[in-house]
Amino acid sequence: MVEHINQVTCEKRSYSKEFHSHQHEFGQFLFPLQGSLDIQTEGQELKLNPDHCFYLPPKFDHHYRSVERNEFLILDIPTHYLPLDSSSMYVQLDDQWNSIRYLLLEEAKSPENRTSLMSLARYVSTKLHHSHSPSVDYIRKHFKEPIRLETLAEIEHYHPSYYSGWFKKKYGKSPKAYISELRLNEAKHLLLSTGWSMTRISEEVGFENSSSFTRWFVRCKGISPQQYRLLKKG
Repeated sequence: MVEHINQVTCEKRSYSKEFHSHQHEFGQFLFPLQGSLDIQTEGQELKLNPDHCFYLPPKFDHHYRSVERNEFLILDIPTHYLPLDSSSMYVQLDDQWNSIRYLLLEEAKSPENRTSLMSLARYVSTKLHHSHSPSVDYIRKHFKEPIRLETLAEIEHYHPSYYSGWFKKKYGKSPKAYISELRLNEAKHLLLSTGWSMTRISEEVGFENSSSFTRWFVRCKGISPQQYRLLKKG
């Protein structure tokens, strides 16, 4: 067991219909190849299918089962490879993640080739550290629109009451503050790079009218958007 904790492991596994519960001393990536896996963690329930992968950090309690024929590619990564602040992550498999899965499948065919597998594990750990969660990707695409907390929680498969705490722990601020920061940065950019009216800018960053936009900007920056534009443009 100690050897397993301290080495990278990549192999195919299948799971039974009964729920099992445990945690690992290492990080684990699950890549579905066939079927799906029901996973429950604190505040989270999801059905992992071949369009996604899932990362479980060390010492993270989880319950799992598969009620259908299944096969998964599992990558176990020792803690010294992982970022210190790693948390669970539900990831949609885009072209890059699909390529990673393919390379891991090739490495699983030659388990004696440890050097390549360890290099891949380091790369995956680095990508994990720099990857945004799906709900943050959603926020970045839709921050100019009204965003409900329930929508963000559903994207991550978290209960809404749990999601806010998880988000703040991961990103150091609440979802509301994160969205406000994106809107403020966009507003400042538009104030300095365009000659648009306050009405147009307020609409562009998601406010119903220029009055509410101005009040919000003053709360954030201590001066009005008109004053900010004059001050920065000199």
